[in-house]
Amino acid sequence: MEWTTLAATGLGALVGVGSTLLADRVRRRHDATERSRRERTEIYVACLTTFRQAHEAMRAAASGDRADERPGAVDAAVREAFRESGCNEARETALICAPEPMTGVIDEAFLTLRSLRGVLASGHAVPSPEYREARRVHNRAVTAARTAMRADLGRTP
Repeated sequence: MEWTTLAATGLGALVGVGSTLLADRVRRRHDATERSRRERTEIYVACLTTFRQAHEAMRAAASGDRADERPGAVDAAVREAFRESGCNEARETALICAPEPMTGVIDEAFLTLRSLRGVLASGHAVPSPEYREARRVHNRAVTAARTAMRADLGRTP
C-alpha cells in the first residue's frame, strides 16, 4: 500500500470525525438555546399569571363582605391575599432566571402591583379614581413587561 493512499484515508477519516463533532456541537448549542427559551417562557408566563391572580385576589378581598367594618379589616384581607398569591416567589424566580435586561421590567410590574395593593388596602374601592389610576399604571407596566418578554423570546407581537 502506498503512503499517499494511507494518508488520504487518514485525512478523510479526520475530516469525517471533525465534521461529526462540529455538527454535534452545533446541535447541542441549539438544543441548549431552545431549552433556555422554553424555561424563560414558562417563568415569564408564571410570573405574569401570578401577578394577575394576585390582583384579582386583592380586588376580591377589597370588595368582599363589607359587613366586617373593624378598623384594618380590609387592609389585612388585601395584604393577606397579596401574600398568599405567590407573586413574591414568582418575582424572585423571574429575577434570578431572566437575563439582566429583563429584571427592570419585571420589577416595575411587581412594584406597580404592590402600589395597587396599597391603594386597595387603604380602603379605596375598585371604582375609585385612586384605584383606576393605580390600575392604569400597573397595566402599563405589565404591557411593557409582556412586550420585553416577547422580544427576549424572539417573538414578534
